[in-house]
Amino acid sequence: MAVPRPGLRGAPGRGARAACGSGAVKPPGGATVPPLRIGNASGFYGDRFSAMREMLTGGELDVLTGDYLAELTLLILGRDRLKDPSRGYAKTFLRQLEDCLGIAHERGVKIVANAGGLNPAGLADAVRELAARVGVPVRVAHVEGDDLGERFPGALTAHAYLGGGGIAACLSAGADVVVTGRVTDAALVTGPAAAHFGWGPADYDRLAGAVAAGHVLECGTQATGGNYAFFAEHGPTSVRHPGFPLAEIHQDGSAVITKHDGTGGFVDVGTVTAQLLYETQGARYAGPDVTVRLDTATLTQEGPDRVRVDGVRGEAPPPALKAGLTRLGGFRNEVVFVLTGLDIEAKAALVRAQIEDALGRAEARPAELRWELARTDRADAATEETASALLRLVARDPDAGAVGRALSGAAVELALGSYPGFHVTAPPGKGAPYGVFEAVYVDRSGVAHVAVLPDGERRPVPPGAGTLVLEDVPPPPLPEPLPPGPTRRAPLGLVAGARSGDKGGDANVGVWARTDDAWRWLAHALTVDRFRELVPESADLTVVRHDLPNLRALNFVVEGLLGEGVAARARFDPQAKGVGEWLRARHLDIPEVLL
Repeated sequence: MAVPRPGLRGAPGRGARAACGSGAVKPPGGATVPPLRIGNASGFYGDRFSAMREMLTGGELDVLTGDYLAELTLLILGRDRLKDPSRGYAKTFLRQLEDCLGIAHERGVKIVANAGGLNPAGLADAVRELAARVGVPVRVAHVEGDDLGERFPGALTAHAYLGGGGIAACLSAGADVVVTGRVTDAALVTGPAAAHFGWGPADYDRLAGAVAAGHVLECGTQATGGNYAFFAEHGPTSVRHPGFPLAEIHQDGSAVITKHDGTGGFVDVGTVTAQLLYETQGARYAGPDVTVRLDTATLTQEGPDRVRVDGVRGEAPPPALKAGLTRLGGFRNEVVFVLTGLDIEAKAALVRAQIEDALGRAEARPAELRWELARTDRADAATEETASALLRLVARDPDAGAVGRALSGAAVELALGSYPGFHVTAPPGKGAPYGVFEAVYVDRSGVAHVAVLPDGERRPVPPGAGTLVLEDVPPPPLPEPLPPGPTRRAPLGLVAGARSGDKGGDANVGVWARTDDAWRWLAHALTVDRFRELVPESADLTVVRHDLPNLRALNFVVEGLLGEGVAARARFDPQAKGVGEWLRARHLDIPEVLL
């Protein structure tokens, strides 16, 4: 990730700023390199459209990033590309630029986004056409080399997760807009930081700090109170319209997470902790730029809406790059039966037997039938809706016909001959295709990471420095347990926060304590066995617990909970977004001193 010159600043008077007091650091060369303010305006394809304008006009920035890609997004873009080979990128990004490119140019803000998806070169051309049409003279570059489709001909999409080296090269060559395909989410921050500070590929600790900051920024308003376990404590309107986050990156790799003044939401140690735990696994967070030791990070509330992240140590990246493959897994259909009033279990058993009988007589029975009864009903309910339960049937098969007319016919034909009060939430339709995600690993030396500079030069990006050697570094010790005392049966969420998400077919559940005493209890009480008791779906799966004492946190990885990944939609909550909140709602014996 070596770059020819440090310093990535806006033009004087349009975005350049004096050094931020104590934040400015003098590197060995002697010159002061001021902090770099990097903002985020998108956490997924479909995020708040107005965020780009809000971030550009709400305060000072040097770089504005946007994360548009996820496992499911790649599948969507792959299907778009099948219809039109010139597409395959996030069209929303272009519409946002049409409104905001002039503002960014006027303020000297660089824009870096992975909106190129499957076709970064096509998006770069489209940005140039847009710039010419609106009369904004910007230099556009892109990064490519992530597409591994030729190696995996059976996949709909196959893309390696690249690091920030290509982005750094583009910015160092004077690009105003850089679009990429599949890079890691944090690369949108490591690339600009490396270009600004002149970091090399072996500056592991500094790169690790930037990855930590990038991981906090990547999901947008999740860092500013969105989806936050304790949002209610801040008032009912605190996150009605949260501002997007930004990071002040310093020369040593430390960062301050904050947001523009006057915007909604809040930034505190809890929101940053939650996001650091999100969709990570062990204490080592391996990526193409560096392996981050999450167990070394420390968080400090520096002031209102300002959290410092420092102390992050880094190790060499692994020799292999992760690559994500998506393919069409088959076809799925679903029908949701509404069961109202009395005898819910008997009604569910009746309709299930009727559907099974009907499909057994069909020419092609679906390969997989999954039933789930959600007891949303209440006794003596005041409304029909609250007196009703939902019985959900999901059918999957390689053949569209097996989950199409056969299933819809079996359901509709029961309308007058099944349980009393029979109806469904919506008429069943045709079978729809579903996708499957698979992670593989490829030798990084065989991936042609290329920065295509504004003048068209194609500059290869070296594969990286060093080889990851897993040192036997013991994690910080767990605290002494709380002394024995009276307990009360209560929800875990009264003393602990949680955030959960998906990693392919696995679920990640991060749990943290907000006080030292709560951590002393949590670290010893929430064992793997106790987790399995509280989350019965994990009882027969492999569950791994990782300890992060510096964050007063535990990270649980539940292998296989999500089947073949979010695109397969095999589970009610296919991305495990609500598992953490389910865990917080479970009751266990909690020391009264904590309540």
